[in-house]
Amino acid sequence: MFRFLALFLAFCALLFASEALEAYKKGDYAKAYELYKKDALLGDVKAQSSLSFLYANGVGVKKDMPLAMEWLHKAADGGLATAQLDLGMFYLQGINVQRDLKKAASYLSLASDGGSVGASFNLALMYYNGDGVDQNVSKSAELLEIAASSGHKIAIENVGKIYAQLLKFDKATFWLEKSALNGDSSAYFLLAEIYCDQKEFDKASRWIEKLEEIKDERASLLRAECKP
Repeated sequence: MFRFLALFLAFCALLFASEALEAYKKGDYAKAYELYKKDALLGDVKAQSSLSFLYANGVGVKKDMPLAMEWLHKAADGGLATAQLDLGMFYLQGINVQRDLKKAASYLSLASDGGSVGASFNLALMYYNGDGVDQNVSKSAELLEIAASSGHKIAIENVGKIYAQLLKFDKATFWLEKSALNGDSSAYFLLAEIYCDQKEFDKASRWIEKLEEIKDERASLLRAECKP
């Protein structure tokens, strides 16, 4: 129904604000590396994540993916949500590590609990499909709603449809209307169908009209069936 967020060549983690970041901005990458490494060795999880980024991209230091992953693990295990998201996605897609869906779910769950919208979205997909976790569509909907409430576009497009599958029509129509107002034509039909079944014919008619505007062949069938 929906797809995992794409990973780019660089980690999702940002280079966190610090004296090291100022050196990085000035192009003094060797100094940035030394400063991040110093703080990383002292247990600073943000510095550990940033150091991982430098190793992964060969910035200020020779590229070294094993060391990049070692520092990313340290940051993730130290509780940094951005690192947990990155590591979870690597395990999910088998990038730089052997693919392990259970580890992916574990790290994404930690990141989601830490407020990562991307983690909530991707974990929702895992629960929907039963990848690395016991399939749980209700849990998937809950996680999607968390992501949607933070403005995640793809989550907004899908959470209402999953609530409709679960027959939770109040939540379904709430999110389907948001998606429809964003131009999601697939939501028009579902809204018309739900409101028709609920005998809310005026509301149903509104969405049938939207289907008619885009010349959806299902509009005529709904118009014929959806009457007081």
